Amino acid sequence: MQEPSFKQIKLSLERPYKDDNGAHILTLLDITPEGEHIHEQKESSTKLLGENLRRIFIERGSDFFDRTKGHELDDRPAGNTDDTSNTSENLEEDALGGHVMSAEELFKMRAEIIPQLLKQPNKDSTSLGEISLARDLLASLLSSSQSQADSSTANLSATVVTKPPPIVSVQAFNAQLTIGSKDEALRKAANVFKSAADSMERGRIKGEKYWVDALKVRRANWGLNPAPLPFGSATGKGADKTSKDFLISYGLEESSPHFRRQAVARIASDDSSVHGLVFLHRHHTRLRVSVSIVGADGVSMTSHNTPIKIDAKSPEGALKSAQQEVVEHEIFSHLVQEAGNLPTASARVSERLVIIDAAHGVELKFELLDDETALPDSSDTVGEKCNLIYFTLHALLLRRHGFLQAQRLGATGAIRAAIEAQPPTILQPIIDLLQYQVFCERIKSEVEKMVAALSVVGIPSTLRFDPVGETGLQLVQFFERTAGKVIGGEAVLRIDGRHTIRFTFLSPSSLTAHLSQATLTISSIPQLCQLLTDEVERCLLQRICERGRETYEHVGGTWFVDLSRNFHVSFGKDFNIDCSAFQLHKNTMKQGHLDKYSSNLTKEPLLSWIERIITNAASSSS
Repeated sequence: MQEPSFKQIKLSLERPYKDDNGAHILTLLDITPEGEHIHEQKESSTKLLGENLRRIFIERGSDFFDRTKGHELDDRPAGNTDDTSNTSENLEEDALGGHVMSAEELFKMRAEIIPQLLKQPNKDSTSLGEISLARDLLASLLSSSQSQADSSTANLSATVVTKPPPIVSVQAFNAQLTIGSKDEALRKAANVFKSAADSMERGRIKGEKYWVDALKVRRANWGLNPAPLPFGSATGKGADKTSKDFLISYGLEESSPHFRRQAVARIASDDSSVHGLVFLHRHHTRLRVSVSIVGADGVSMTSHNTPIKIDAKSPEGALKSAQQEVVEHEIFSHLVQEAGNLPTASARVSERLVIIDAAHGVELKFELLDDETALPDSSDTVGEKCNLIYFTLHALLLRRHGFLQAQRLGATGAIRAAIEAQPPTILQPIIDLLQYQVFCERIKSEVEKMVAALSVVGIPSTLRFDPVGETGLQLVQFFERTAGKVIGGEAVLRIDGRHTIRFTFLSPSSLTAHLSQATLTISSIPQLCQLLTDEVERCLLQRICERGRETYEHVGGTWFVDLSRNFHVSFGKDFNIDCSAFQLHKNTMKQGHLDKYSSNLTKEPLLSWIERIITNAASSSS
């Protein structure tokens, strides 16, 4: 069975003595602060031999060879030499520049040093051994005869040291240490290579994901702008000013520069972001619309809009959520600017809150909340009216942007300055709609009271109330850039199938009554109530005249409307109808008999009571 490839790798444990070029590696002694390496100098054998000979002349004297006869050393003192030795001694002293010790002086110095070394064996045992070894070596080298060589050999004996056979257990333990150290080194090297490969793979995957996200963003038609050059880049003539990266712009085209600068993102270069994008100026706040209505019983009811939830885990979803946030910030900025200039409402403005008293008993609130706070609570009342206001604000903002774009592209120069006008507002149409709703509700309540009062007295009446008379296409045109359009409706009250009262109204609070004899503009609710009572009274008196003519047709009597004689119609609270009938005495021509009708006390229909009164009056007169 073939061994794995990693087991066939052989690593040399021998210390390297040559580099890659084949040159010898010198022993490093020191490194200077300047970074210079100081290596150990290699000494040649010639230099070592010269140094040893020099030591012989210094220690034995310059006439050492002159005092040697054959292989025997002359024991004469150095002072008894002849002139020739003196001359050589002088030359040696001149050459060495110092005194040369004689053999007696060297022996005397040895006799002084050795006892001192023997007294301190622990510290100077090495020095004593070196001196003894040097002495025996020189004695053996300087021996002049074979006998002396034999004696020196006896003094300097040779010992052969054999390596003892290894112990099996120790040898196995040493083998385990060697293998374990090699295995650990190999594992560390493998871990280094593995970590480097993993790092390279992560870099490759990160780079691929970067450009895949960039292609997804571009495919979704988001704006890509060149990123500015890094700080410190060359910007002079001839410098490379090409951008190496890009930024994602998700703001609206006709927004102000302040909001377009905030609507910028870039693709993340690390894994810190879930959706892979980094938003530079995001506040994580949402716009909430609230409407508080005070009912007839004095209880206030508040409703909120439903925030739109967008999955922000993908780059496209994150960009949509960020775009929605910056659009809501722009809407809120316009609301703050326009809140102080409302002609028909009062407002209170703070940094993140706008409260407007839109109409009687209606309070409109716009506030910027954090993402977590803006989520609807289970106890909150979600109103479709708030949702309608929320989306209407977006439509009005687009109308404003369309107006600015048409103004920017339509003309230039002096002509553009001449035709420039104020862009359409965002908040005023919302206030007009709320006021128009309250206005229509009050009109409908008053007219319905009259219908209920007529039904109580037995007079049939119908009401057709249509507060919005426009079609869907006409309502969409209300949000076009051509301002001046209003919403209108009508109400038709038909009494007893004969008489008709028609009202038309326009936002925010314009009411017109169309009568058979005139067209009147009504400016208040009391004026509307007075008009209703007058018209209903006229209709009832005409109906009484018709009944009278039918009853006295055989007599030939004439009936006409007279507010001071015979029949009188009056109205109480909530248009409760009361009627009184009086009869003149035929002899004295003064008031003789008075009959009264009240809708609260009499359950008989009014026309039946009138017919009965007329019939009784006719029978009594006959």
